[in-house]
Amino acid sequence: MLFCNIDLLDEEFQLKRGQYVGVKDGVIRYIGDTAPAEDYGERYDGRHRLLLPGFYNVHSHAPMTLLRGYAENLPLQRWLNEKVFPFEDKLSEESAYYGTQLAIAEMLASGTVSFTDMYFFLDGMTKAILESGIKCNLSRGLTVFDDSDYEQTAAYRDNLRLLDEWHGMNGGRLLADLCIHGEYTSTPKVVEAVAAQAKARGARMHIHLSETQAEHEECKQRHGMTPAAYMQARGVLDVPTTAAHCVWLEGEDFDILKAHGVTVACCPASNLKLASGYADVPKMLEMGINVALGTDGAASNNNLNIMQDLYLFTVAYKGYYHDSTLITPAQALYAATRAGALSQGRADSGRLAVGCKADLCVINTDTPQFTPMTDAACNVVYAAQGADVRLTMVDGDVLYCDGEYRTIDIEKVKAEAQRHTDVILRSL
Repeated sequence: MLFCNIDLLDEEFQLKRGQYVGVKDGVIRYIGDTAPAEDYGERYDGRHRLLLPGFYNVHSHAPMTLLRGYAENLPLQRWLNEKVFPFEDKLSEESAYYGTQLAIAEMLASGTVSFTDMYFFLDGMTKAILESGIKCNLSRGLTVFDDSDYEQTAAYRDNLRLLDEWHGMNGGRLLADLCIHGEYTSTPKVVEAVAAQAKARGARMHIHLSETQAEHEECKQRHGMTPAAYMQARGVLDVPTTAAHCVWLEGEDFDILKAHGVTVACCPASNLKLASGYADVPKMLEMGINVALGTDGAASNNNLNIMQDLYLFTVAYKGYYHDSTLITPAQALYAATRAGALSQGRADSGRLAVGCKADLCVINTDTPQFTPMTDAACNVVYAAQGADVRLTMVDGDVLYCDGEYRTIDIEKVKAEAQRHTDVILRSL
């Protein structure tokens, strides 16, 4: 495809007008202000459009779209124990398949090209991911509450399949991570065993870390150290790790994350909705910690439109820390794009640059909220809506364009998602 006469945000998120961008074999091959001599096939009219890197959602639980609007206005532990866990106990591979398809459809429609997910029902999830064409770093959620060895758990068997059968499929679009749900949902010997497996297999890790004050303080009571120090001591952080939330970090926790190159998956909408608190994002950014964006699951957000979290990322911490200069549009866009790609180990992605993967989205700028365009980056962060996305491309393949999905039967997915949710609700 050749994007013709299109405005774009470059690697520094500066506006360049009237550019030509050529995509071939899944890679950006040309960027310039004149049309290239080479034939790139289909031409895309870029008038009133803005091209930018696609978004990365680095913390989600895709099948939880089926719980959207179900568990509301409860404290976190009651939310989990009274609503979420009983509902999840009724899920199946088929319901997870449709829930994942629904999640992917929502993400594609709002410019997300890749997501990092932690859940169960891997047969259903991988089927949905592979069929859709989106990128994903998938991990199998692990929780252990007894004295079982890691090798005795269902998660161990699933992780072997994930690493041996699914890792690298779709030309590397699907990658396998390992997962520890959290310190409070696991045992030290299992945590150490998963960490050892990750190190031996060269896998990345996905964890929850210091999401709530109770989680953080109870870990200190149990182990005499914070969750970050605990994960470091057990070897988890010896491999590239994405740590979700990190709301209650303290003291040396920041140095631990920085020293181990941990990516913090910041989920401002979920943290606000569940009253978990405010992560010290300004300190993380000042220290050079890689901070990326996540939506969390649709049960605690309640949508997977990363542009909503992009907006909250730029305004919530200004208000909390009483400093309007915190978190610039460029920092926010970096968190939503390049930082997320790096967290997934996709060094060739997340940038609009020649030689990078063609993971792109196009925003309609011919709208009231995008007018006037005095600063395009500011408009994307503060004014644009997820519905303004007109095209989402992954590895050079257009998966969503002008309301149409190329790989998802959206009407069937919506109907099946509603049907599965209704069946579960009737059984509760």
